[in-house]
Amino acid sequence: MRHTIYCVLCVLATLALAILAARYVTDLWLLAFFESLQTHISLVGVALALLALLFKRHWYAVFLLAVGVGLAVHSVVMLREYAASPPLNPPAVANASKSFTLLSFNIEDSNFENGPRIADLIVNSKADVVEIFEAGAIQSELKRITKVYPNYIGCGILTTDCDSLLLSKRPFQTQVMRSLGSLWDNRFILATIDMDGQPVNFASAHLSKPYFDEFHTVELDILSPILKDVQGPLILAGDFNASVIAPDMRDFLGDTGLHHAFPEPATWPIMAGAYGIAIDHVFARAPLRLQSVQQIPDAMGSNHFGLITEFSVSN
Repeated sequence: MRHTIYCVLCVLATLALAILAARYVTDLWLLAFFESLQTHISLVGVALALLALLFKRHWYAVFLLAVGVGLAVHSVVMLREYAASPPLNPPAVANASKSFTLLSFNIEDSNFENGPRIADLIVNSKADVVEIFEAGAIQSELKRITKVYPNYIGCGILTTDCDSLLLSKRPFQTQVMRSLGSLWDNRFILATIDMDGQPVNFASAHLSKPYFDEFHTVELDILSPILKDVQGPLILAGDFNASVIAPDMRDFLGDTGLHHAFPEPATWPIMAGAYGIAIDHVFARAPLRLQSVQQIPDAMGSNHFGLITEFSVSN
């Protein structure tokens, strides 16, 4: 009986770790979902290997344990690779530059019953700029939202649909809305806003799920050159449906020079709370600096947590 349990545990650990290890020999979109969960799945593999060792001491369980630990450690290394450097909120920058606030939130397009609550969050947030994804749930609330944020893109402005929405208290100097690929329309916004004398580029992106064939990678390949052409401070927020350790996300960050907070707040799945993964991100490029990125603890009926970001721009 002990041998049977040992074998079952080793088989389960082998399957879990083999799926993760496949990323090192092939780039296959079918594995994309698991690649974003590398830290979590590798820890599951470690736990299974340890349980197997309780039932039988054998070299193969030790091997699985070593592989699981190696995959977990490498996942943390990858999570840190494109983290903002120097560290967030350095005192000199915080004292020299005024801070601004960005609210970003995928509110889920069918979340109509919580539309008024989400509108309250936006109106009372004191954010300078708000980026909403799957915004249909608050379309009926736009009249009162735009009393606080009179300038907006999306939901009737530059597009007839209501998925991506960018709201600002300040007028836009430039504004662009376009599609990233052929799967979804009008899920990218780029606007330049004068933030107390400093033009700042605000980008909003909502990408498809990475296990929808190659669409996720194609969208990133379209997005990357657009952002590389942007001059001046840049902050990009969005629902990327993937962790920064996914291979195409790593390529995107390396190509664009964007950085993120470390550790990033978990945003999905909401049932996991702080122990989920970050698939909603805020990226920045110097001279803009992220001072803090925090999870909004109340998902308000969405299947994502929102984010509040404090940032500054170096002179």
